[in-house]
Amino acid sequence: MPQADGPTGTRLLLRRLRDAMAGGGKAQERLNKIVTIVAADMVAEVCSAYVMRPGEVLELFATKGLKPEAVHKTRLRVGEGLVGDIAAHARPLSLAEAQSHPNFAYRPETGEEIYHSLMGVPILRGGRVLGVLVVQNRTPRHYHEEEVETLETVATVLAELVASGELVAREELEPTEGIALLPVRLEGVVLNGGLAIGQAVLHETRIMLKQMVAEDPRQEMERLREAVATMQSALDDMLASSDLADGGEHRDILETYRMFAEDRGWLGRIAEIVDSGLTAEAAVQKVKDDMRARLDQVVDPYLRERVLDLEDLGNRLIKHLMGDAAAAPAESLPDDVILVARDMGPAELLDYDRRRLRGLVLEEGSTTSHVAIVARAIDIPVVGRVNNLFRRVEPRDMLIIDGDNGTIFVRPGEDIRQNFLEGMRARSQRKAMFAATRELPAVTRDGVAISLNINAGLLIDVPHLHDSGADGVGLYRTEIPFMVRSEFPDVAAQTEIYRKILSLAGDKPVVFRTLDVGGDKVLPYWRGEDEENPAMGWRAIRIGLDRPIMLRQQLRALLRAAAERPLHVMFPMISEVSEFVAARRMLELELKRIRTAGKPVPSEVRVGAMFEVPALAWQLKELLSRVDFLSVGSNDLRQFLFASDRSSPRIADRYDTLSPAMLGILELLVRECGAAAKPISLCGEMAGQPVDAMALIGLGFRTLSMAPPAVGPVKTMIRSLDLARLQTYLTGIRGSAAGSLRGRLRAFARDHNVAL
Repeated sequence: MPQADGPTGTRLLLRRLRDAMAGGGKAQERLNKIVTIVAADMVAEVCSAYVMRPGEVLELFATKGLKPEAVHKTRLRVGEGLVGDIAAHARPLSLAEAQSHPNFAYRPETGEEIYHSLMGVPILRGGRVLGVLVVQNRTPRHYHEEEVETLETVATVLAELVASGELVAREELEPTEGIALLPVRLEGVVLNGGLAIGQAVLHETRIMLKQMVAEDPRQEMERLREAVATMQSALDDMLASSDLADGGEHRDILETYRMFAEDRGWLGRIAEIVDSGLTAEAAVQKVKDDMRARLDQVVDPYLRERVLDLEDLGNRLIKHLMGDAAAAPAESLPDDVILVARDMGPAELLDYDRRRLRGLVLEEGSTTSHVAIVARAIDIPVVGRVNNLFRRVEPRDMLIIDGDNGTIFVRPGEDIRQNFLEGMRARSQRKAMFAATRELPAVTRDGVAISLNINAGLLIDVPHLHDSGADGVGLYRTEIPFMVRSEFPDVAAQTEIYRKILSLAGDKPVVFRTLDVGGDKVLPYWRGEDEENPAMGWRAIRIGLDRPIMLRQQLRALLRAAAERPLHVMFPMISEVSEFVAARRMLELELKRIRTAGKPVPSEVRVGAMFEVPALAWQLKELLSRVDFLSVGSNDLRQFLFASDRSSPRIADRYDTLSPAMLGILELLVRECGAAAKPISLCGEMAGQPVDAMALIGLGFRTLSMAPPAVGPVKTMIRSLDLARLQTYLTGIRGSAAGSLRGRLRAFARDHNVAL
């Protein structure tokens, strides 16, 4: 290999680059020197630097070896040619015969037809591709991995020159398409409900590094060790914060994050780069940029979260290396902060003054992302997956978050602001009214009692059971704690989780749904095959039966946690009776195992099935003879009944839950359960909508389970309802050929003073 082989060779190259950078002159002159130095040091006939211009165009800015007249003339779009391919995928490319590659694009003005081999790397800064650095040789040459790493290190140094705004005005490096100062409405996904209004604070860690090449690598290594120790101590102080000290998933996440701060692989990679000749800050920046560039290629939820956590730690470590001056002063924040971010680690959110923080908007994110779970713990509304968020929002823009509907208003007009403020006041009044009904029974005007329960999936959800006045937890989704951990929790860890849930619930019942993973809910430590229709694929009870050890361990933990108190368990996505029989048999084996060991068992075990697959309607009698209760999952039932993917925006609203077909199958279930004297409940989104809940009660449902905020509105509806009149009305309209009965049911509510 040429001169730059190994840490010593790379250091020599970096020193030459440092001298060129410090030598004065215009940025273009320094860039010209850099490509000449790199070409000579790497024994390449060509070294070229391409810089990103507006419109995702890569412009040849400097070259040693290609025709000089091509500079500032040759341009390639992202994805076009080999240079464009490197930028599009943000990854290196090394070819012994570049012209035989299908993406090769010939530019006659460059004179590059005489060069066979090519190696190129992206110039990265903050996860964004700012350009591409390329070397070429006349003879076919197989570039070594060490050479690729050397060129990547050079690209890290170049990134600071490009990002400085000296070569290209900094605003040209930002995406400008779609920016407008007009009011904008953006749609996203609800990650935590609630309403908020405030000023946008853009969470973009932009730290300009003053020195990239180290004077003394040993001194840099010592600085790195000291900064890591200081950072770890600061994280310990954060974990000791009083409002985060209590247990829960957010605590698990922050403790795992703290463990990442000691990750030997991450710290070792930084140390290797310091040893090659970069400063500690530059080494952290390079590792961070490498990870961020790969984030777009990562689909696995756990790996994405780990990359985000490590990127967050990288930003934090750079700040410790640069001192307190790198951190934004708290007094620069407005009183009402709406935080806007592409995505962020959980600890980054806690860096902001929680007294001023009103809400969070993310370009990425999911309900199980670490930052969303921590945001729920501190009770702020969160909306995620807002496309082109950073292209639409400017710093200090007024933002309104409707976290209940996943809507963001950017720079709202005065009329929208006033309407929203009135809505917030009305919401506060309604909350006060609903709170006043907390101790009142959910009984219709003609004396029919309805049991209202909550759906939960995290420990922090369970206290809402008492706040809302609900009768119990009708659905506890056990998979979420599994999805936020770095490894499958053993029986002891699961037992502790379930014991805490039962303890928080007190004397109120909790119905645990066994793991409903697969589909769009992927366990991070598990590798499944991609499926074209994951919602109808290998998921839920199908996985449990194919991986019996996993299901039996969960059942064992549930039985242990419920020692000497009632236990309610239900199995999801049962498609035929034989699946329920097999699952219940596993539960009985675990119960026998505990009894044989002489350990305490639950005082009562009730086992149910979720009705989500329409095929089960033709086996209802056989199923009902074996279950203790039935629970309807209306979300999946609607999806499967109408062959309608609920995640498809084109047909999301095409089929109504209040259609004659949906109401018909629900009525069938109520009738058959009544004949078999088996309790039936419904725990989908239908239950939490007052008009839908009214229809369900009219069909005969007496137990509903919903999101905690829906309990008050549904109870208020129930207490204003004359059920006998509703049932008579439903009988009269059920034969309709209309696609939905929603309008007629709303008319009934209006005519009979039912509070919706």
